[in-house]
Amino acid sequence: MTAFWTEADFDDHELVEVVRDAKSGLTAIIALHSTHLGPGAGGTRFWHYAEASDAMRDALRLSRGMSYKNAMAGLPMGGGKAVILANKDKTKTPEMLAAFADAVDALGGKYVTAEDVGISEADMAAVAERTQYVSGLPVEGEDAAGGDPGPFTALGIFLGIKAAVQHKLGKDSVAGVHVAVQGTGSVGGGVARLLAKDGAKLTLSDIHTDRAEALAAELGAETAAPDAVMSVACDVFSPNALGAILDDAGIARLDCKIVAGGANNQLRRPEHGPLLAKRGILYAPDYVINAGGIISVTLEYLCRNDKAPSDINEVRKRIALIPGRLEQIWQESDKTGASPDQVADRMAQELIGR
Repeated sequence: MTAFWTEADFDDHELVEVVRDAKSGLTAIIALHSTHLGPGAGGTRFWHYAEASDAMRDALRLSRGMSYKNAMAGLPMGGGKAVILANKDKTKTPEMLAAFADAVDALGGKYVTAEDVGISEADMAAVAERTQYVSGLPVEGEDAAGGDPGPFTALGIFLGIKAAVQHKLGKDSVAGVHVAVQGTGSVGGGVARLLAKDGAKLTLSDIHTDRAEALAAELGAETAAPDAVMSVACDVFSPNALGAILDDAGIARLDCKIVAGGANNQLRRPEHGPLLAKRGILYAPDYVINAGGIISVTLEYLCRNDKAPSDINEVRKRIALIPGRLEQIWQESDKTGASPDQVADRMAQELIGR
């Protein structure tokens, strides 16, 4: 068996822990990439992986992405991620969550978890019963930060798409701009609603076709089959589902001018960012454009620790900085010839002392 620390996705991670609890059936991986700026912060993903190596790859890539995301968002947090390996039926029990919470607690604050794909606010509330190192907990009042990070992530992506349209197409509005949205869950659905409100033309797609069709009916949008959405002729392709879709074949299928969406780790390998640039497609680095959610849950966590009120307006102010960060990256890319992902990675690496 190949040691995971010799794989391409291992990037001098500070800690990689496999958690097993035979009684509850829990198998999980907690990966800390960097704590240079603070505790490793990042959500927990509950997912069925065809191979255990896929779960390890996900944990390594996602935790590195969180280091970069938190650094570029100006947050005093490092990068971490956890994945819980689900069975084919995605059976989740209170006992599994309790065992996972105990594993997080045993790290003594080195890792702060939150919700991600397959994990809900209620799940995080259950985890918080056994450890304090949880962010994104349900909050009371409309003016408090925290809770479901999806709407905040969607807001940042929407603002980032507007910035990309301005930079690439020279338009100060998304009215009439055709956006193909892949994934219509909490994040993708939120992005679609914000775009529709501003007059964008939408094509929606989701592996849950009924969900995409229902949202399309609500917004007056078109739909595309999951295996066809990347080939839709459009101005913007917005991936908001799972990552690693931008590989040789995926990029060859694109018929757009911009890729800007919330999925993590959209580029399968480092060479795929320059390949997008070679095709003349503007790329919004995922960990920059999708930082709205982590901004919200981090401020909620920090304020709770300080016993201070968490202000949703501070979250919105920080999310409003996302377009400016993207523009800085694109201008440096235009100036140097490096692809936007390369520029962003260099900035993030410098911030985390690498």
